[in-house]
Amino acid sequence: MIKSILKASIIILLCSVSFLAKAQIGFDYAQYDVGFAAGINQASSTDVQTLKTTPSINLNFTYNQSPFVNYIFNVEVGRLKGGSPATSTQRQFENHFSAYTFRVQVQAGELIDYSRSAIANAFKNLYLSSGLGYINNNVVYRTEDALLLEQGRVLPYERKTNEIFIPLRLGYEFKLFNSYNQPAVKIDLGYQYNFIMGDNLDAYVAGAHNDAYSQVTLGFKFAIGGVTSYRKQIHY
Repeated sequence: MIKSILKASIIILLCSVSFLAKAQIGFDYAQYDVGFAAGINQASSTDVQTLKTTPSINLNFTYNQSPFVNYIFNVEVGRLKGGSPATSTQRQFENHFSAYTFRVQVQAGELIDYSRSAIANAFKNLYLSSGLGYINNNVVYRTEDALLLEQGRVLPYERKTNEIFIPLRLGYEFKLFNSYNQPAVKIDLGYQYNFIMGDNLDAYVAGAHNDAYSQVTLGFKFAIGGVTSYRKQIHY
C-alpha cells in the first residue's frame, strides 16, 4: 500500500515538474488581452475630389484561441474629412463617426514552422484579418455641389446614418515576453481598408460605387489572464 502511494506521488511530482518546465520555455500564453490604439484615416473612396487625413482612437478586447489566432472586438471613434472649395464641384464634408468591429485575425505563426529559420521566425507575427463592422455616421459639415447648384439642383442627404462595413486588415504584431516567456505586451502596427455597404459616409449619394475609408493604426495590447498552453514554443 505504501509503495503504491509512493509510486503515485512520484508520478504526480514528475508530471508537475514537466508542466512547470514547459511553462518556463515559452509554451504558455494568456487567452485575454485589452488594448488601445490611435490611427490616421482617409476617406479613400468617396464622392469628393480630394482626400484629407484625420485622427481616430479605439479600445479593443481580444480572445486568443492561440498566440496566432485571435478574435478581436474593437470600439472606435474618429473623424473623416474630404473635399475642397478649389475643386470643380466644391464638395466638402466632415464626418464624426463611431464604429464597432469584430475581426478574426490569423498570424503566419499558426501556419508555418518557425523553429528552424530566422526568416520564418521574423515573419511569424505577420497577420491578415477580416470580419464585420457597424459604423454610425454623423456628418457635421457638408456643402452643396456647385455644378448642380448652377442647374438649380441639389443632392438630398441625411446627417446621421448607420451602415455595415467589411474591414480587411494587414499588420504585424510585435510580442514582448515576460520572465516566463509568455507574450505580455503586444505592439500592433496595421493597415486597414473598410468597405462600406452603402454610400452615406460622405453624405453625397452619387457615383456608381459605395464609400470606403482606410486607416493606419498603432496600438498596444496587454495580457490580462486565462493562461493556457500552446502546442509550439512561442518565443525563439
